[in-house]
Amino acid sequence: MSGKKSFVKDYMTKNVISVSPNTLTEEVIELMRESNHNSYPVVENDKVVGMVTAFDIVSKPWADTVKGIMSTKLVVANQDLSINDASRVMFRRGISRMPVVNEEGKLVGIITNTDMVRSHIERSTPNKVDYFKTTLEQLYGIKTTLKHMRVETNKLRPTQDKVYADELEGRTYELKRGLAEPAIVVKTGDRWILVDGHHRAVASSQQGYETVDSYVIDLGQDIKLGMEKTADKAGIKTFDDIEIIDDDKHPLIALTESLQDQEGKEE
Repeated sequence: MSGKKSFVKDYMTKNVISVSPNTLTEEVIELMRESNHNSYPVVENDKVVGMVTAFDIVSKPWADTVKGIMSTKLVVANQDLSINDASRVMFRRGISRMPVVNEEGKLVGIITNTDMVRSHIERSTPNKVDYFKTTLEQLYGIKTTLKHMRVETNKLRPTQDKVYADELEGRTYELKRGLAEPAIVVKTGDRWILVDGHHRAVASSQQGYETVDSYVIDLGQDIKLGMEKTADKAGIKTFDDIEIIDDDKHPLIALTESLQDQEGKEE
């Protein structure tokens, strides 16, 4: 599972807004206002011939059309390029996005730094799943099955008694932009035990999402997990029983800010 290779086509944005060399620069500016994007591939005869960015518009002499300001020395990615190789290319060239083309050279998508971050997050989760799956099998002497599926939010049984408001806000932001990685869930009997991903699950519940993207480890039988027993003692049955901490910060954020404060003092 953790060895699965990911490609640009798995993470690129497919519905790409493009312009032509003859598009008026004024139209591009208006397009930027409406779409909240600051760059567009320039396409002519189905082929990518350039890229026009907000930087081109403000830094180059004015031109009435895209042809006069677009950058023609651009790097494109083949849709079958591995996500790791694409990341290296973008890092080495110092670019934040690349048009994606197929074997015929036609524009089929665009890949950005945000997509790279999403791919890293989503690919790191399977390693945790593999570890937890193996641990359960060794602990209970069973063979489990694994599925990547969506689980109904109201079926999830939380095992964590608190979440942090700042991290919850971050997870909500990610969910709205399709960046959140799947949760880890154990199905034991007819129960769906939430093992990892409480912030994203609570955020999903608050936003009214009916399902949560999850890796589900199915035990194939009814076994009462230790974390489930602990949750029982703490009275944690639903997301309403989880305390949202407003006056404290998620440990990772607190650590990051502490390091920043320390660096500031040293300077």
